[in-house]
Amino acid sequence: MFNRVVVTGYGAITPLGLNVEDTWQRLVAGVSGVDYISLFDATDFNVKIAAQVKNFNPLDYLDPTTARYTDRFTQFSVAASLQAIEDAKLKIDDTNRYDAGILIGSGVGGLSSLSRQLEVLNTRGPVRVSPYIVPMMIADNAPSQVSIKTGIRGPNFSLVSSCSTGTDTLGIAYKMIKYGEIKLMIAGGADAAVTPIGIAGFSQAGALSRSTDPEKASRPFDAKRDGFVIGEGAAVLVVESLDYARSRGADILAEIVGYGATSDAYHITQPLESGEGAVKAIEFALADVNSDKVDYINAHGTSTPLNDISETRAIKKVFGNKAYEIPISSIKSMVGHMLGAAGALEAIVCCKVINDSIIPPTINLENFDPECDLDYVPNVARASDVRIAVSNSFGFGGHNSVLVIRRYSEC
Repeated sequence: MFNRVVVTGYGAITPLGLNVEDTWQRLVAGVSGVDYISLFDATDFNVKIAAQVKNFNPLDYLDPTTARYTDRFTQFSVAASLQAIEDAKLKIDDTNRYDAGILIGSGVGGLSSLSRQLEVLNTRGPVRVSPYIVPMMIADNAPSQVSIKTGIRGPNFSLVSSCSTGTDTLGIAYKMIKYGEIKLMIAGGADAAVTPIGIAGFSQAGALSRSTDPEKASRPFDAKRDGFVIGEGAAVLVVESLDYARSRGADILAEIVGYGATSDAYHITQPLESGEGAVKAIEFALADVNSDKVDYINAHGTSTPLNDISETRAIKKVFGNKAYEIPISSIKSMVGHMLGAAGALEAIVCCKVINDSIIPPTINLENFDPECDLDYVPNVARASDVRIAVSNSFGFGGHNSVLVIRRYSEC
């Protein structure tokens, strides 16, 4: 007998807000979180826009010494995790420290810390490099700091699967709980790549929009899309077995009922144009779910020419003619691409869609693209009774990762 796996809490730090509710209200309102870069001087950069987290104070969550020696992505992780734990009304003590685990991933880890210390190395020499640089830059620092902060002593690890990271952390947590390896997991993703090297690297790869109009730059599925807008932040969920949630009287927000992951085995940055790998990932995720019952798809929807077409093709191949009837939206039109955090935030959005019966829009969708001809909920949120949602994530390296989230019911 497998365990049912439920969501009982979530937290987020995003370009639209410093918690889930503020972020959600602005998503539904169609607000853009994209603006000109202010975290560094982008005068000499081809790309001058990003979706940055605003007004975040790490001292709201960390003591001054710890905050000083942790990267921005880790600070976001701790904040989102503590929010999620509070939302789940989860108390960690000696009776359950080993019943809970932590799995928080990051696409690029501590880029800003690494960049600063490389400058120190080049200008002041190796003996001036911080002894904290290794833990500051590695993705593992995020779950480790959450463990230290909360006292959770179960499995504690990270993973990296590019832009699929947030979805994969939840998918692996789901399987660990389903098969009885752990009772509860704190799972999600974080990134803070709005740094000179991050912007320069993605720009040189030809991945970023070079629009000079921030609010219009991220335009998934639009014929004039020219690349994604990099975002930053963190999203974390508390997932646990239904039995454990019931035993502690937790409020149940949604149920995870499927996860699928594949690799294109094709190209380091480009997706298969046919969408074959994505098709298989969606099908694997739907193995125990009737695809005719899917009411909403949260698209990966990056606003890059290749991704949006290949994702559209994949959805059509999986759902056939029904693909034209399923509402699809991309919140990256508003929060940009939060890299390792994207899939986790999008899972939270699926939970909110299911509970609030409203679908956030894909903003900036103004120009018809004959290759992208599905219902992308353009520009205005839509009331809809959603019971089953699919969340797609695809990443550099050919990663395809998909979650299926369902409205919780007793049976």
